[in-house]
Amino acid sequence: MQRIANLIVLRDGQVLLLKKPRRGWYVAPGGKMEPGESIYQAAIREFSEETNTVPSNPHLKGIYTMVIVDPETETAIDEWMLYTFVADGLTGDLLEENREGVLEWHPVESLYHLPMAEGDRSNLLFAVTQSGLQYGTFVYTQDFELLKEDLQSSNEGDHKK
Repeated sequence: MQRIANLIVLRDGQVLLLKKPRRGWYVAPGGKMEPGESIYQAAIREFSEETNTVPSNPHLKGIYTMVIVDPETETAIDEWMLYTFVADGLTGDLLEENREGVLEWHPVESLYHLPMAEGDRSNLLFAVTQSGLQYGTFVYTQDFELLKEDLQSSNEGDHKK
């Protein structure tokens, strides 16, 4: 199963997103984990490779199962895990563009309407607007049409009663 780590920076009411050229969709910088790498290390490495910067105070905000299905048979074609991190800033000289696309700052509110996979919209909005940790499963067609999402969340203080 493929493992992906991504990281979104929230600074002064703005988020840093990567606009991918193929579909014109926005994503958080990230990518595939390497063998033996922790999700934390992968998120920082991928973010740094794609932005030429280092994120400040990154922490985990979401753990998701992503499933691609054949809608006619409802058979899983592909499945991967996504680990989403958020950071409150970055240091270094931010690239304007990289091999993956164009880096752009956008107001948090733009996450509601920018073109992106609907599962990404759900997880990135949670990452920058909610406390706690979110878990979930997103089921897509091969064209990334969202068929189903099942989300849960928790806060560390929930068990301290």
